[in-house]
Amino acid sequence: MTIRMSETLIDRPTSGAASSVLAAQLNEARGRTRCLTEDLSTGQLMGPMLPIVNPVLWEIGHVGWFHEYWTLRHAHGEAPILGRADLLWNSSTVAHATRWGLDLPDRNGVFGYMTDILERQLDRLGGGVEASAQYFYELSIRHEDMHVEALSYMRQTLGYARPQGLGGPAPHGAGAWPGDVDVLGGHWHLGSAPADGFIFDNEKWAHEVSIAPFRIAKAPVTNAEFAAFVEDSGYRNRELWSAEGWAWREHTRAERPVYWLGKDGGSWTWRRYRGVEQLAPYAPVTFVNWYEAEAWCRWAKRRLPTEAEWEAAALGEPTADGSRLADRKRRWPWGETSPVSEVANLDFACDGPRDVAACAAGDSAFGCRQMVGNVWEWTASDFVPYPGFAADPYEDYSQPWFNSRKVLRGGAFATSARIARPGYRNFFTPERNDVIAGFRTCAL
Repeated sequence: MTIRMSETLIDRPTSGAASSVLAAQLNEARGRTRCLTEDLSTGQLMGPMLPIVNPVLWEIGHVGWFHEYWTLRHAHGEAPILGRADLLWNSSTVAHATRWGLDLPDRNGVFGYMTDILERQLDRLGGGVEASAQYFYELSIRHEDMHVEALSYMRQTLGYARPQGLGGPAPHGAGAWPGDVDVLGGHWHLGSAPADGFIFDNEKWAHEVSIAPFRIAKAPVTNAEFAAFVEDSGYRNRELWSAEGWAWREHTRAERPVYWLGKDGGSWTWRRYRGVEQLAPYAPVTFVNWYEAEAWCRWAKRRLPTEAEWEAAALGEPTADGSRLADRKRRWPWGETSPVSEVANLDFACDGPRDVAACAAGDSAFGCRQMVGNVWEWTASDFVPYPGFAADPYEDYSQPWFNSRKVLRGGAFATSARIARPGYRNFFTPERNDVIAGFRTCAL
C-alpha cells in the first residue's frame, strides 16, 4: 500500500470534530461490528470460500489492522502491534482466495487485537488530536462503517441468524408511493466540495454538468412492481436483457431475485437471514443487481437515472421563477439538518427496508422520497473518475476500480449516516446481487 499525500488532502479543511466525537464514533462503529460477529461460532467466523464474501475472522482483523495502520502507525508513528499484521490483513496485497488459508490468530486473538487498537486510539484521543491525524481517524471510522454494512449482508448471504442488538424488523403499512415528478434542467455541480467535510477522493471535485429536464419516480421500484416483471416471464425474455445481462442470467439460471422462494397463498416469500418471510409488497425490491434493474426498465419502458440526474433530484431546488435548477445544492434531500428516523431509514433504525411511502418528512425539493436510506439505488452511470482526479493517501480505495463498476447512491438501512451522504459514490460490479440495492427509474 503506497502512502502519498495528495495536494487535495493537504488543502482539505477538516470537519472540526472534537476528539470526544471521534471517540464516540469509534465506539459506536466497534459496537456494531461486535453485534454482527461475536455470536458467530468458530466455524461461522471462517465460513465457505465465496468470491463475494471474506472469512469473517479475516474481515474483522482487517478492520482492526486498517485502524492501526492509518491512525496509530501512520498518523502517530507507533510501531506495529503484531509484526506479521501486514502479511495477514493488507487487502491490497493479500489475495482474496488466500484469506481462508492464512495462519490467522484465533477468535480471542483477533478480538483482542481489535480491543488493543481501540484502547490505544482512545488513549491518544484523550490528549487531543491534530488536524493532520483527524483525517485518518475519520477515514478509519468510515472504513469500519462500510464493513459493518458488509457484515450485515454477509449474514444474509450465508444464511446466518438475524443479528441481535441492532434495529428491529421494519414496520409496514405505509404502502406504495407511485408516480413521477418533474425535475428541471440546467447546470448542476456534480460532486462534492471542500466545505462538505470529510469526502472520498472519487467525489472530488464538484464540476459543472448540463442536465436536460426529466421525470423521475417518486420512490424506488417495489417488490410488487418487480413481481409483475417476474410473473410476466421477464427473466426468460431475451429481448429485455443486454448481452452481458443475459450471459449473467444464463450462467446463474436466475428466474427471480436471488432470495425469492416462491408464492405461498398468493404472496411471494423470500429467505431472510435463515428464515422464510412473506415479501412486503410495498417495500423496495432489494438484493437485485444492475442487470436485473436494466431488464426491468426495458420491460416497463423506463430507464435508470444517471448519477447527475439522481443527485439533482435528491439535492436540487428550482429557481424562484421555476425555470431551471437553482445554483444552490442542499446538504440532504430534506434540507440542512442531520438525519433522524423520521426522514431516513439509516443506521439500523430498522433491520430491513420500510415501505416506499414511509419517511415523508425526508422528501426532496422536487418530491422524491427516500433518496437517502432504505436501499442503495443503482444508477445508469459507470464508476469513472471526475475531471482532475487525484488519489488520496489510501490510493487503492477508488482508482483500481474505475471503469469496471456501476455507481449506486443514497445508502441503505444498514448504512451509517457518515457514509450515506448524498454525494457519496458507492460502486459495485453489475452482477452483484448480494448488496442492499434496489433502484428507481426515469421516464423515457
